[in-house]
Amino acid sequence: MKIAFTTLGCKLNFAESSALGKALLERGHTRAKQGEEADICVINTCSVTDAADHKDRQMIHRIRRNNPKAILIVTGCYAQLKPEEIARIEGVDYVLGQNEKFNLPAFVDELEKNQQSAISNQQSAIRLSPLREIDDFYGAYSKDDRTRCFLKVQDGCNYFCSYCTIPLARGKSRNPSIESLVKEAREALSGGAKEIILSGVNIGDFGRSTNERFIDLLRALDGIEGDFRIRISSCEPNLLSDEIIDFVAASHHFAPHFHIPLQSGSNTVLKIMGRRYTRELFAERVAHIKAVMPHAFIGVDCMVGVRGETEECWAEYVDFISSLDVSQLHVFTYSERANTRMLEMDLVIVPQLERERRSKQLHAISAAKTEAFYRAHEGYEATVLWEAKKADGLMYGFTENYIKVSCPYDKAKVNTFERIVVPRPDSADIPTDTPA
Repeated sequence: MKIAFTTLGCKLNFAESSALGKALLERGHTRAKQGEEADICVINTCSVTDAADHKDRQMIHRIRRNNPKAILIVTGCYAQLKPEEIARIEGVDYVLGQNEKFNLPAFVDELEKNQQSAISNQQSAIRLSPLREIDDFYGAYSKDDRTRCFLKVQDGCNYFCSYCTIPLARGKSRNPSIESLVKEAREALSGGAKEIILSGVNIGDFGRSTNERFIDLLRALDGIEGDFRIRISSCEPNLLSDEIIDFVAASHHFAPHFHIPLQSGSNTVLKIMGRRYTRELFAERVAHIKAVMPHAFIGVDCMVGVRGETEECWAEYVDFISSLDVSQLHVFTYSERANTRMLEMDLVIVPQLERERRSKQLHAISAAKTEAFYRAHEGYEATVLWEAKKADGLMYGFTENYIKVSCPYDKAKVNTFERIVVPRPDSADIPTDTPA
């Protein structure tokens, strides 16, 4: 059968879609080509905010319009959290929870055997019992982009912050063994990958399932021989220890690039959120990174407009984030999520228009910080990994500290490292965060 995947949300979803696609190909199915109508359309959804849910619904309608005869399967976090809501959308055939998602290859085989009866069930979506208890770990790494590999090292979260539904959507924190991850990393590298991004929901919590430590995983991966580099995706500040930072600074393969969720620069709001650190600890982490890796890129997750974010708290937040030596902010506007503790609290509610104003304010701060980071690195010697993407006769790549650069397209450079001197930044090359 011809399968088409559409993936929304985080890199973890992309890694999982890639792994499922590979499993389907191994069973004899094929990927639908661009513009070709598929037999089965799989939409792997995100549900981190109301905006994400809205994008999911838009995508479901678009895929159905473009593939009127296909069997439409919706899975991912939105499917786990709101299966009945999805089942009511006209044109959805099957809704698969997180556990069922990873049985997709076998499920597609069954659909092929019973294709006519499956098609006759259209307009009457079937829910395959999404479970609240998500216990198993399903390994995955992306292979669609030959340059990069997103390696899933951890899944789930035990934190239950007051605003967040991810533990309900992804289950408890769990992970595979270091040995198995080293094996997968070697496979990805042998397939041509030059960069591995360690991905997960709360990767600093690695080791709960196997009694291992995140730092031990980093050491094992750093011991792999070859010409490649590794990036660490988002890591909680309370789990990003000085030991980890110092190791990255002295490692063979790890890039000086960190992504750290802050969420608020007010200790009052951090406490309401149920976060496990203070802004003082966060500042210490940033200062330590910059002390041992002055050129490191630091991205920061910031949420605005949560309940309890008073004018005073907001002023503290802006002052704090402005004072940090970070490179970019990833700004998310708070939206009320069912089954979260924050809705049970008696807190100040920030009006929607004010949430949008605060978001724009942080985006402006982010743009200024990113431009300053780029301009400070003019003339800096760095190693760029060139990508296959081509636009207006140019190709692009990123340095180890995540500076985007360009040069005239040269096919021979694709997926290769090159030592360069960072040029004066072109405003077109400076990334800007997209409002979420």
